[in-house]
Amino acid sequence: MTEQKPVQKKMIMGIVAIFAGGFGIHRFLMGYDNWWIQLVVTIVTCGLGAFWGYYDAFMIFTDKMGMADGRPLEE
Repeated sequence: MTEQKPVQKKMIMGIVAIFAGGFGIHRFLMGYDNWWIQLVVTIVTCGLGAFWGYYDAFMIFTDKMGMADGRPLEE
């Protein structure tokens, strides 16, 4: 990571993870380098990788997943 992403809001990232989580968009916005893996899994499994987004949403809402550099998400 070369640049630090701005801290995202927890509610927005949770909603993005629920509705577009299979594409890894929420991970990209939070600064993770491996966001594309989620996209590939969703494409290869014909959409079953979207359940990964639901898991990430759960992790976001329970404060177990924050920004890639360790900062917590904003309330």
